[in-house]
Amino acid sequence: MMESIRDVLQSTGFVALNWQMVVMWVIIGVLLYLAIVKQFEPLLLVPISLGALLANLPIHDVILQHPVYDPQTHELLAPGGLFYYIQLGVKLEIFPPLIFMGVGALTDFGPLIANPRTLLLGAAAQFGIFATFFAAVGSGVFSLQEAAAIGIIGGADGPTSIFVANKLAPHLLGAIAVAAYSYMALVPVIQPPVMRLLTSEKERKIRMKSLRKVSKLEKLIFALVVMTFCLVVIPAAAPLISMLFIGNFIRENGVTERLVRAAQNEIINVVTIFLGLTVGLKMGWDQFLRGETLGILALGVTAFLIATASGVLMAKLMNLFSHNKINPLIGSAGVSAVPMAARVSQVEGQKADPGNFLLMHAMGPNVAGVIGSALAAGYFIAVLGG
Repeated sequence: MMESIRDVLQSTGFVALNWQMVVMWVIIGVLLYLAIVKQFEPLLLVPISLGALLANLPIHDVILQHPVYDPQTHELLAPGGLFYYIQLGVKLEIFPPLIFMGVGALTDFGPLIANPRTLLLGAAAQFGIFATFFAAVGSGVFSLQEAAAIGIIGGADGPTSIFVANKLAPHLLGAIAVAAYSYMALVPVIQPPVMRLLTSEKERKIRMKSLRKVSKLEKLIFALVVMTFCLVVIPAAAPLISMLFIGNFIRENGVTERLVRAAQNEIINVVTIFLGLTVGLKMGWDQFLRGETLGILALGVTAFLIATASGVLMAKLMNLFSHNKINPLIGSAGVSAVPMAARVSQVEGQKADPGNFLLMHAMGPNVAGVIGSALAAGYFIAVLGG
């Protein structure tokens, strides 16, 4: 009788359970709480959490089963598991660029075109990426490639973080993705204290001049010219930059409404589910429960803080040489969490002056931050990708 029970148990997954999996279940529960109850980036954290749950059950090897071929005839003997094929979307670098196409289709570049100097604010915010890169290297714990992948968290751009991690440090993909999306969700919590610390009440009350109306032709020319320039300067950024501007071009031309709707809705939604599940599958306990993960989380929030501060300080510096003052609060939107960071600038501005409207002004550096983080990613890949 006991032997029969033992045989039954051996045929189940219970014998493969361990305490590390239970720890991961607790972490997954926290992520689901943040996503569902607190509504922190639920569209990503929910599928990431569910993928992580699958990765921390005894079925991990089953669902990621590779296809089996006859070594002599190369005939397919057994197909791979469903998630084996889904995760190829990240491995083959398909999902992050498709997300960028959706971002381009959802984003109006008009504020950046109307006020080009906000490009400097987006560029300044990328200092968080490079400062964190050097900090990670200086710690002696991470290699150059790992440090580059961690530094991109400071761009507040989840797809870019995943893209770079997959290229340079695939073993850290789960921890980097969770850090990037968690901190993106916490932008309304992380940024305001830095913004208030670095600005006076008078500066927070600065009212900026209304932006001029940008024509359709300007937007189309901007998309083509900037895409071409960026790809010539940093070809390694092509997958992200090209899809960003392709999405934006089909948005602005006025004759491809069906394509715009698909990019804004069906495509980006389906890819988001698959991307989240794939990232979660990289969060197996053997890869996630390491001292490195805590280091990544600490460096990630440091990158966010530095990026926010750099954008605000750049705006204050520009005001020293300009009669047309910039409200320094919009400098914090130089991170590429679109449009959340711009909304934070708006909220903080209205706390100081309820009649002040900064949202459209903040979208300039916000869009510039998306471009800047993608270019930084391309630079790291070109220099460190071997």
